[in-house]
Amino acid sequence: MNAKSFFAAVLIPGLVVAGRAENASVKPAAPAANKEIKAYCLDFNWAATGRKRKPFAAPGTWAGADPVAHVAWYKAMGANVIQTFCVSCNGYAWYKNGVVPEQPGLKHDFLTEVVKLCHKEGMQVFGYFCIASNPKWGKDHPDLSYGAPTTYHIPYTDEYLAYLSASIKDAVTKTGIDGFMIDWVWMPNRASTTNKWLACEKKLYKQLMGGEFPGEDVLTEKSPKHTEYSRKAIDRCWKAIRKAAKEANPNCIIWLTSNNTTHPHVVNSDMYKETDWLMNECGSMKGVDAVKAMVGTHTRLITCLARWNGQDATEVVPEALKAGIGLYGFTVPRNGGGLVPLEGILSRPVSELQGDDRNIAVLARAYHGVSIDAVGQDGKCEEKAK
Repeated sequence: MNAKSFFAAVLIPGLVVAGRAENASVKPAAPAANKEIKAYCLDFNWAATGRKRKPFAAPGTWAGADPVAHVAWYKAMGANVIQTFCVSCNGYAWYKNGVVPEQPGLKHDFLTEVVKLCHKEGMQVFGYFCIASNPKWGKDHPDLSYGAPTTYHIPYTDEYLAYLSASIKDAVTKTGIDGFMIDWVWMPNRASTTNKWLACEKKLYKQLMGGEFPGEDVLTEKSPKHTEYSRKAIDRCWKAIRKAAKEANPNCIIWLTSNNTTHPHVVNSDMYKETDWLMNECGSMKGVDAVKAMVGTHTRLITCLARWNGQDATEVVPEALKAGIGLYGFTVPRNGGGLVPLEGILSRPVSELQGDDRNIAVLARAYHGVSIDAVGQDGKCEEKAK
């Protein structure tokens, strides 16, 4: 697609529109693996409150999201991978009749319909699970959670791993997703108990370490025993995730995102060796390079562009493309339908944009294979003079 057809498709209303969901009753085969990963996410985890990302979006915030409009948006972006949600951080699901209650007021069987539409277009669809945070779980199981804050708060007890495994199997089986992202695979933040451990986690410590819990004054975060326990807990959680996914669908792709790829709790772990896709959420190519020697031969590497990580898209994108690294971006939706208007972003020069708008503009150009200087005006586009 040349620059003119790209921006004409974006700027002429209704030109890029997927078929209605009700015409997608036949489930197409999953698309073949993409040679390049061109991914994006309209992030339902957060509410559009001055574009700040805390706290988590209240249950039902984006419940009116239209699968047709969303697939059209991603197609206009040029993405071949949509990352949306099985269960978002508030603890409610984005598909109907599952083991996890759906978002209150969910208008469409969102994830299932997105999968049907995208597979017709040859696009892959990934869901999402936030592993260490789920406010609904925390409120429903106060003895198994350090409250329900917008941070890591869940210890990986037998009860929680059973719930997580059931959630994963259900979503993979019912929706037809190609895979799912796992986020926040970290140990709990115990600030709500002023670093006192819950009885359930003391029990888990004994279960994994084969000895009595030594006490918070001994088991400080910098102690070798704390690191050993944390690695074992994360590894056990990972193995439960992988088992659930692959039992539901042996071809299910597990996509791990990490905001600290060299943290001692995960470095050189089986999780790194066994995961299918691994993303450096901090966005720098340096962070990607740091894990290359730790991953499996099948693992695909991805880097991320988002406002919070402060990366310069005009530098990261060409570096990633040259190195064969996948690309991904995400942003908070900005209207009641869970979308972000593209016209004002893609019709302006990249140099005039900032934050997520700039990232979207650079990624869209790269995804469509046009130059970074391509600009659309009034449904027409010309490359800027050199």
